[in-house]
Amino acid sequence: MRIDKYLWCTRYYKTRNMATEACKKGHVRINGKAVKPSREVYKLDEIVVRKNQINYELNVLDVPPGRVGAKLVDIYRKDTTPKEAFQNTELLRLSKNHYREKGLGRPTKKERRDIDHYLDESE
Repeated sequence: MRIDKYLWCTRYYKTRNMATEACKKGHVRINGKAVKPSREVYKLDEIVVRKNQINYELNVLDVPPGRVGAKLVDIYRKDTTPKEAFQNTELLRLSKNHYREKGLGRPTKKERRDIDHYLDESE
């Protein structure tokens, strides 16, 4: 089975076109090598998919006959993604909440107090 079809069948991408684009952009690797969408997938292949700033690592256990239900996905692949990858994404999301865009004007009174409090702690 083609890698783009496999990723679509195992529900890593919502459409097959999205899976094909990810392969073309180099977000999909099989056994450490970037692949084209037409690359065949075999049992025991190690796939790394870069999606939403997370490197999903999975091992192919079997090739599905077609798109499978969410409950049956684990029959065809084993997800070996480390937990740290998800924790780093959570930290990135939290840091964006405290980031102030340039050009939004003067800080509010509350933001000014927070800045003063932060500067007092560092001294």
